[in-house]
Amino acid sequence: MTRFDNLFQQGLAGFAAQGRLRACKQWHAAGPGLLQHPDTGAVLVDFSSNDYLGLRTHPLLNARGMAWAQAEGSGSGASRLVTGTPPQTVALEQRLASLKGMEAARIFSSGWQANASVVPALARLSAQVTGAPAVIVADRFIHASLYHGCAAAGVRPKRFHHNDLAHLDTLLGQESGNGLKIVLTESVFSMDGDRADIEQLRAITLRHNAFLCVDEAHATGILGTQGKGLVNGQADLVVATFSKALGGMGAFVAASEAVCRWLDNTASGFIYSTAPSPMVLGAVDAALDLLPGMADQRAHVAGLASAFRQRMARAGLGVGLSATQIVPVVVGAEHTALALARLVEQAGFLAVAIRPPTVPPGGCRLRVVFHAHHTEAQMEGLAAAIIEGVGACTAEMEG
Repeated sequence: MTRFDNLFQQGLAGFAAQGRLRACKQWHAAGPGLLQHPDTGAVLVDFSSNDYLGLRTHPLLNARGMAWAQAEGSGSGASRLVTGTPPQTVALEQRLASLKGMEAARIFSSGWQANASVVPALARLSAQVTGAPAVIVADRFIHASLYHGCAAAGVRPKRFHHNDLAHLDTLLGQESGNGLKIVLTESVFSMDGDRADIEQLRAITLRHNAFLCVDEAHATGILGTQGKGLVNGQADLVVATFSKALGGMGAFVAASEAVCRWLDNTASGFIYSTAPSPMVLGAVDAALDLLPGMADQRAHVAGLASAFRQRMARAGLGVGLSATQIVPVVVGAEHTALALARLVEQAGFLAVAIRPPTVPPGGCRLRVVFHAHHTEAQMEGLAAAIIEGVGACTAEMEG
C-alpha cells in the first residue's frame, strides 16, 4: 500500500459508479474457441476474441514458431537497428508487402505501437521537408492508438463524421497550406463492424493530394481475395496486425520502399523497441501459407454473421451498419450492457460488454465476433441467450 492509494481508490470508485470499471478475468483455453474458468471449471464459447480464422491454436503455426526459435533463439535481443535483421524476417516482410499490394513492409511489435509511431513519423516528414506542420483529417471512429499518435505528433486532428466521405472532401478542400495532408481511417471498424469505401477514399485523397493511411487490422486474413484485406494497394500506407485473423502477435506497416526507409529512421516504436521474437514471426509465416486455402472458412464466418444479424433484426435489436464478422448488439447504457453480458455468460457464451470510452456514451453494446470454428448451433444459442437476456433486462428496468 502507498500513501497515494486513497486517490486511486476514489478514482476506481468513480468508474464503478458509472458502470465503467474494468477487470481482467482468468480463463484457460479449453479447445478451439472455448474458454474454461480455472476455479469453477465452467466452459464458455468465445464470441469476443479476434481469432477470426481460429489460427491461434493451429499446429502449423506452433511448429513454425518453434522452428524459427530453434534457428534464431526465443528473442531478438534488441532493436533491428542494433542487432540487424535475420534473412527470414526480410523474406517475411516481402511476403507481407505482397499481401497488401505494396513495395515494402516493416514489422512492429503491436498494432498500437505501429499506429502510435507512424503518425508522428509522417508529421515529422511534413515539418522537415515542407517546412509546414502536417494536417491530419481522421474518421472520428479511428482506433485510440491513432489518436495517441496524433497527440504524440502534437497535431490535433480534424475529424470527419464516421464514414462520411463528403465531409472528408469538404475538410480537405478547406486546406491550402504546404503541409502534408494525412487522412487516417480504417477499412473495418472494430466496434461497429462496418466498412469504409476504399475506392472513394482513394479518389478523394488523390484529388486533394493527401496521404491515405488505412488501418486494416480487422480485415487482414478474413476479408478480400485470399484474405488480403480490402485496401488492395489503394492506400499510401497500410497498417495491419498479426493478432487477429493471423492468430499471432505483432503488426506491420506496408507502403513504398521510401516510406519504409523513412520509418526506419523516424518511427520511435521501430527504433527504440526490441524486435519481435522469432517464435512470433515464424507463426506469422505459417499463417500466410494457410490464408489462400481458407476461402471456405471465410465464407462460413460471413454466413454466420449474416444469419446472426437477421436474428437480431427479427427480435428488434440494433446491430448498426455491421457488414463483417463483427456484429455489435447495441443496448445503450453501461449497466444494461453489463447485466446482459452476465446473463449471456450464465448461458455459456462470452460476449463482452463494450462501454465508454471505447464507444460513445449511450452506445454500449455486446461486441459479438464470429470465428471459423463456430457452429450454426452455437450462433443460434448465443442469439437466443441475447434475446432472452434483453427481455429480462427490460423487465427488470420496467419493474
